[in-house]
Amino acid sequence: MKGFIQPDAAILEESAVIPKENLVSPAPTHFTHQLKQAAAYFFQRGKKPAGEFSAGTKVLLKQRDGNHCRVVDEQGLSVEVDCDSLKEI
Repeated sequence: MKGFIQPDAAILEESAVIPKENLVSPAPTHFTHQLKQAAAYFFQRGKKPAGEFSAGTKVLLKQRDGNHCRVVDEQGLSVEVDCDSLKEI
C-alpha cells in the first residue's frame, strides 16, 4: 500500500512463549494476595525465573507447597512465587 512502510519481521526466542499450562482462561476477577515487593516468578519449580512481578501486583493464590505458592495474575498467568513475597488483601 502506498505511503506505508512494512517493518522487518522478527522471530521471538522460544523463551518468549508462555507455555499453555501456565495460562488460565478466563483470568481471575478477584484476588486474595498482593506482592509485598518485586518478586521473580517461575513457570516450573527448579527452572530459571521466567519474569518478575512488580510490588503491588494482585494475584489469586491457588496452591501453597512449603515456601512455594502457585498464583494467577490478572492476565491469567499461572506461576510459582516465593510465599514470603505475598501478603493477604
